Amino acid sequence: MSKETKKKTVAVAFGVCLVCSVLVSAAAVSLSGIQAQNKKLDRLKNILLAGDMFSKNVDIEQIYKENIDTQIINLENGSVVPEKDYNEKLDPQKFDIKKMADDPQYGKAIPADEDKTGIKRQPRFMVIYKVVKDGKVKKIILPVYGKGIWSTMYGFIALGEDLQTVTGFTFYEHGETPGLGGEVDNPRWKRSWVGKKAFDEKGNVVIEVIKGTVDQSGPKAESQIDGLSGATLTTRGVDNLVRYWLGKNGYGPYLANLRERGIK
Repeated sequence: MSKETKKKTVAVAFGVCLVCSVLVSAAAVSLSGIQAQNKKLDRLKNILLAGDMFSKNVDIEQIYKENIDTQIINLENGSVVPEKDYNEKLDPQKFDIKKMADDPQYGKAIPADEDKTGIKRQPRFMVIYKVVKDGKVKKIILPVYGKGIWSTMYGFIALGEDLQTVTGFTFYEHGETPGLGGEVDNPRWKRSWVGKKAFDEKGNVVIEVIKGTVDQSGPKAESQIDGLSGATLTTRGVDNLVRYWLGKNGYGPYLANLRERGIK
């Protein structure tokens, strides 16, 4: 092969690579808006799932708009942030847990001896969702997250009017092993949370995800969830994250305020 032929071959290959890279970049840019919208809809869908308001062929955004009220709360003292204090970051519609946790002003490091979830940092504030029917709050949906075996799992847990009973539970993002830890997506397992007691009469967290199967005749059956078969570490991760976020370092102060003053 002559030098001239080699140069032409390299030039053609370079040209093809350049065209392909431009096409890929253009596609990525053009699809970014669609991907962002799909991600938003999936999050709203899981909020509705946790609140038992989702069914096929519904307008997700419309159902969400008609039934969900949002608030931002201060996790450290459980107070509700007034709307006049909202800003670019403290905005329920734009709230990003990951970015808020890493933000030097709005996030904080978790002491190692308290970090049962393995997340290292958490937001100082959190957006919460209230299911409102006929002007009354029927459920409160709380974002939760923590480490599984391979990933950070993000989801929602819903509590009923009594602020004790779980009425829904779901994950919307995780990277756990399909067929094992990935069973956190199993509808049957998620339904097993409904009706379980998250707190005792004194407000102490009692819910737990155990290794193995719940003894339905046992004294703790009403607050225990079956573990995921073959996924001990994911099971432990779910147990840790739920207990952490319902406890004093999560929504504990906020829920205590609600129990004292009532849901509004």
